[in-house]
This record gives sequence, structure tokens and C-alpha cells, in this order.
Amino acid sequence: MNSQGHTLARAVIADDERLMRDQLRARLAQVWPSLEIVAEAKNGLEAIEAVRVHQPDVIFLDIRMPGLTGVEAAKEIAQLDLGDDALLPEMVFITAYDQYALDAFEQGAVDYVLKPAEPERLRVTAERLQKRLIQRAGEGSDREATASSLADSGGSASVQQLLHVLSAQLKGQPVQYLSWLQASVGQSIQMVAVADVLFCVSDDKYTRVQTLKQEFLIRKPIKELVDELDPKVFWQIHRSTLVNVNAIAGIQRDERGRQEVLIKGRADRLAVSRSASQLFRGM
Repeated sequence: MNSQGHTLARAVIADDERLMRDQLRARLAQVWPSLEIVAEAKNGLEAIEAVRVHQPDVIFLDIRMPGLTGVEAAKEIAQLDLGDDALLPEMVFITAYDQYALDAFEQGAVDYVLKPAEPERLRVTAERLQKRLIQRAGEGSDREATASSLADSGGSASVQQLLHVLSAQLKGQPVQYLSWLQASVGQSIQMVAVADVLFCVSDDKYTRVQTLKQEFLIRKPIKELVDELDPKVFWQIHRSTLVNVNAIAGIQRDERGRQEVLIKGRADRLAVSRSASQLFRGM
């Protein structure tokens, strides 16, 4: 934070209209003068690359862009391998369509701004972002938690969940999730009930699907599964790991101070990336 009380941060602006990018840049300079705009993008692919290269604290994404939409770009950004200690950027969606100004925006860890970006509304967003960035910077000294504490973190999966809902809305489709997974067992196919899955861990070719008593391998990466499993139940705690919230026995830290998820009835310890540690905020 600088001497004027503003949080120092870096941002990317993604909008296919140059005039809108210019206007947003100018108005951000009014309400958040210490914010550094490190890159601009004209489409979703450029936005993803800008995050990969610059690793900003915040990204402003136009919902409607050619190629990948802002929501599709956000989903790709959420899967970027920026390193275990890197934090994904806070996301703000820019839209001319107020039907996307859902209640979830007001409650969760993403925000929205209607076009044209009015200074007073943008000031509210800037204040929210600064509070989140300060909170993120101060994290890392969480105490050990038990499963009973999970009830207090009810909205933790809100970013993932909101991206699913928005993506379905943009496509005009209902939000649907898998109830069964198909796993190859020898020469046969076995149906695995999603409700029985404790966690999923991916490597380069396969995803290990673990139930209480059995392990299955499927040819589907976490990147696809995260779109197909209910984000209220399955949290992505690492770029390669999804865990069933109902299977979490507790959270503890390893010898390096990094969070690990403990699984009920098993000895597994699942690493939590720094970016995903906010899922257990306040625990």
C-alpha cells in the first residue's frame, strides 16, 4: 500500500473494443491511481497469454469477445500452470448485458462492471479488489483445521461455480453435471458413481479416480472434469487435483508450511496450491 492508502497492484484489460479499453484505463486511473496496467488484450486468447506472461493481480474481462468469450478465457486462466506458489488474478467481468449481473457477482470472489464503466461503480469494485488483495497477501499463517470447520466456508467454490453458470448461460444451456464416470477395467467398462469418488488426480495421460475401496483410471484430464462435476461438491485444490468436499477429514501443513488436505478413511495427503488456499480461508 502506498502513502495515499492505495494498494499497489498490476492489471490486464481485455476488451475487443479499443475505445472501451481506453475508457476503462482512464477511469481506473481516477479511482485506483496506483494500479499499473501491464497489458491489454483484444480477445480471449490474448488475455490468457497476457496472464501467463505478466501474472497480474487483477484482470478485467469483457464477457463478449471474438473467439473465446471472457468467461471461456477465465476458465482457461483458472487452469494455467503458473507454479504452485503463484496466485491467479482476481477477475472482473465487463458487460453491456445486465442479465449477467447476477447475485453471485455481489456475493462471490469475482465482480462485474457494466459498460460504460461509471466512475462511482468502478470505485466500489476497486475497493473490493484492494481488500481482497490485502487479504490474500496476509494469508499463509492459517491454523490447522478439522472437517467441522468446512461448514464455515460455504461460498468457497463460488468462482468455479460462477464460471460454470455463466458459461452455460452464454450458450443458452442448462447447467448439468455428471452422475457417473466411465472407467476402463481390463477389457471392460465400469460405471463409477460420482458420489462415491473421494478425489481425482491427473498426470500427463490419465486421471486417477479414487473411491474408498478402489482406484480407477480414466482418459480425461482435470481440465475437462472440472467442467463436468458439480463445483459445490468437487473443489479444484491444485491444477491436477479435484477433491470431494464431503471426503475432507481436515487441513494441515507440511514441513514447508504448505496446506495439505486429509481424506476420510485414507492416508492420502493432497497438496493445495497457493491459489487454491483461499478455498479454506478463515479456517
